[in-house]
Amino acid sequence: MAYTVYILECADSSLYIGSTSDLEKRLYAHNHLKSGAHYTKIRRPVFLKYSEEVLDLAVARAREAEIKRWTREKKLDFLSKHKS
Repeated sequence: MAYTVYILECADSSLYIGSTSDLEKRLYAHNHLKSGAHYTKIRRPVFLKYSEEVLDLAVARAREAEIKRWTREKKLDFLSKHKS
């Protein structure tokens, strides 16, 4: 099963990093459902800025953790080089 690591931009310009096995369903949850992540639920709408597929959950979680450790400046620089 493939997994996706993604970066969202929230309405307040903050960034959210996550991973999922179903990106379309997860984006819908972030923008519409009460069960979406609390962080994005109060910062709607959110917009997909970047996504990458990886082969398994362990790799997805490790990549998500790696990106979360980056500074905001590094994340923005990364996004400017990898337009979705």
